[in-house]
Amino acid sequence: QVQLVESGGGLVQAGGSLRLSCAASGRTFSNYAMGWFRQAPGKERTFVARITGTSGRTYYADSVKGRFTISRDNAKKMVYLQMNSLQPEDTAVYYCAAGTSFEVNSEAAYAYWGQGTQVTVSS
Repeated sequence: QVQLVESGGGLVQAGGSLRLSCAASGRTFSNYAMGWFRQAPGKERTFVARITGTSGRTYYADSVKGRFTISRDNAKKMVYLQMNSLQPEDTAVYYCAAGTSFEVNSEAAYAYWGQGTQVTVSS
């Protein structure tokens, strides 16, 4: 079992930055790939970024590539999403997820989810 708690969301102006954090419980955190997804109002939840468990290989949605950076600290059981050059279209609830599947961007690849944190970008 893995429990995930996100933090760091908030209101920011366009062009600004935020850093989301996700704290995980459980003894085998490094066994899990970690992902960030987001859900904008009235839209489906979509993939944002992923980082593998031990090698730390990263994957990004095209919409955030070059602006967002995912990282993890296995010793602290934390995963982060550094978001730069934020735009109003980045407004969404951001979810942290953990899974052991090799699939990168499918929700089905992640068995555990946090409750989400709201990010609002004003123009």
